[in-house]
Amino acid sequence: MSTRARGRGSRVLVLSLLCLFVVTSSSPPRAADAQETRSEQPYRISYRISMPRPESHLFELRIDVEGLPPTTRHVDFQMPRWSPGRYAVFEFARNVQEVQAANYCAPETKCERAQFAPRRLDTQTWRVETQGAPGTTLSYKVFADDLSGTFSQLDARHANFNGASVFMYVVGHKQDPATLEINAPEGWKIANGYAPRADGRTWEFPNYDILIDTPTEIAPDWTVEEFQVDGRTYRVVVHAFGADGGKRRSLARDVEKIVRAETAMMGAPDLSAYTFIFHFDPSTPRGDGMEHLTSTQIIVTSALAAEGAYEDALETAAHEFFHVWNVKRLRPAELGPWDFTRPLATRSLWIAEGLTNYYGLLMLRRAGLWTEEQLLDALGRTITTVENSPGNRLISAEEASVIAPFLDRASSDQRTNLANTTISYYPKGETLGFVLDLLVRARSQGRASLDDVMRRMYEEFYVKAERESYYLKGRGYTSEDFERVAAAVAGANLSDFFARSVRGVEQPPYEQALAWVGLRFVRALERDPHTAGLQMDARDAQNARVTGVRTGSAAERAGIRHGDVLVQIGGRDVTTGTWRGALNTFRQGARVPFTLRRGRETVSTFVTLEAPDRYDYRIERDPQASPEARARRAAWLDGTR
Repeated sequence: MSTRARGRGSRVLVLSLLCLFVVTSSSPPRAADAQETRSEQPYRISYRISMPRPESHLFELRIDVEGLPPTTRHVDFQMPRWSPGRYAVFEFARNVQEVQAANYCAPETKCERAQFAPRRLDTQTWRVETQGAPGTTLSYKVFADDLSGTFSQLDARHANFNGASVFMYVVGHKQDPATLEINAPEGWKIANGYAPRADGRTWEFPNYDILIDTPTEIAPDWTVEEFQVDGRTYRVVVHAFGADGGKRRSLARDVEKIVRAETAMMGAPDLSAYTFIFHFDPSTPRGDGMEHLTSTQIIVTSALAAEGAYEDALETAAHEFFHVWNVKRLRPAELGPWDFTRPLATRSLWIAEGLTNYYGLLMLRRAGLWTEEQLLDALGRTITTVENSPGNRLISAEEASVIAPFLDRASSDQRTNLANTTISYYPKGETLGFVLDLLVRARSQGRASLDDVMRRMYEEFYVKAERESYYLKGRGYTSEDFERVAAAVAGANLSDFFARSVRGVEQPPYEQALAWVGLRFVRALERDPHTAGLQMDARDAQNARVTGVRTGSAAERAGIRHGDVLVQIGGRDVTTGTWRGALNTFRQGARVPFTLRRGRETVSTFVTLEAPDRYDYRIERDPQASPEARARRAAWLDGTR
């Protein structure tokens, strides 16, 4: 998943046009969810998804379960509470409606398959009483009108679904093979990252976890470009609204450069084909990117021809494709198979997502799409974000990973203080990744790098490890595993770095790491360095509405509250875009008059400016760097030694 995307997304057509793609994953059955009762006998499970009235936003689902033993008294169906790759709990069952069941007739009997309402056991579980029937059918509808990497959307323009938000699973049988039939409107084509059968309307999956890891776009008007790398087929599917500026073909060519750069580092991925699904939709409020075993889905909130849209799409693609190795196959121990009845907790998302952030940027440079200056500027901006965050010295990278369900696009009606007490594992992990890369290079005297660490991890935990579950080959790793491998590759003890900056909250050794490659770490005051501890709602351009007050700040001492609207600072009218400029006309120690709107009241107070609290961090070339240091920088940027 990426956090960098701007604002930052009847009948089936025969799919011989697509040939879209297969993962090589099969495994013995094993129950996954903690609450499940293991069932040794697999069921025959088939799914059907239809969309007879796209304008209703209602997908129609049917699940057939056959092969029930005569002793089976009931079958339970569950809707996931969250989705792999996005860890906030969204309760997908909220959009489930009109649930009905019908049991198969017992052998050698005559009966009519009457529908009945199953019993709902809790917010996500429905129980069908089978009473010895050989099979049962569950049908239901799902309301879907959100284009994202997590939710689903059905309207007159297209259908797009992410599996966890539409498909229930049979409790105790997520490990069983499943088929999927898609019934689409006449003339709509289907694109995803999994291979269809010859008839073009039915897919076969080794288990539920891989079924839901296959996002699907169904529309009459997407286009596809194809290329080959290392015997693998890659397709770039573009579903775009608004002007495309003739950029579809060049987008595919630049995506190919990214694929070649990343496979040059990690080797050919363990798949036969891969699909990039791009959406360019100005009507979508938020961009997104989500990783999958054989595909990614990327949503950009503007037309392809709009300024910055093309660049955003490539930056997100570089991040998501690196997930082919890091997260989807090389994975923390908790990432698959999953328990969808409770939030996931792992200490390793700073590795899974943060290091992917870092490599997504680095690969743009290695692919020739970015200059060295663009890379250094991007890393400097990330450091600025991290070091100016009030939560950066309160929460470690590992703890930020554990509380991902609170941070990963989670929403809450309850007011929280998370803005002051937390930081995302994405930027924090990105800074740790690039510092660790340079430390490994320095301590190994240039003989190794983080590239080698990632390759060693992939080899040990995915390629050579014994299968740990039905879900996928290999086994998951822990934070301790990662530290062990990094130290072994570096040939040096890295415990101080991990203790202080990964499990602790100390600033990583930027200066030391950058000096190895002839770079300097520069800290300077921002243009408007005083904020008095205030944060504003960026969505409201006119009203400078307070959304956060840092604990212990000058604004807190002045009595400014969440929800207040700044009207004047120092007698000057202010907006969201001008309040910091007005505040920074005063110097440290000044007693600045504020006028606020609080509900229907007008409130006056004074803020005494303290030390500046906003700094700009930059990475610059050191003009005094030795030729050896400059050569080491070139090796880092180019992926050589």
